[in-house]
Amino acid sequence: MRIVLAAAVVAGVLAAPAAAAQPAPAAPPAVHMPAARPAAHPPTVHMPADKPPFPYADCIKATKKRGESSRYGKWHCDQLVKKGWVRPPKR
Repeated sequence: MRIVLAAAVVAGVLAAPAAAAQPAPAAPPAVHMPAARPAAHPPTVHMPADKPPFPYADCIKATKKRGESSRYGKWHCDQLVKKGWVRPPKR
């Protein structure tokens, strides 16, 4: 009886790796959804000054209040223009 039981255990152990080697079932196909269109940005001319982008002149005034030199203040505001926090100056 022990031999039959041992043979069954060996057969089970040998069959387990074969079952594990089978490929996993394929994932369900993805549902194609059209890409959302980006919302159009409203013109920046009518945006209030209390939300970004802020006017360039206000940036210059704020840098003077903080005690920055005019050269450093211009550089600082130009960096904020690049980030989108300040509107470019009208030149």
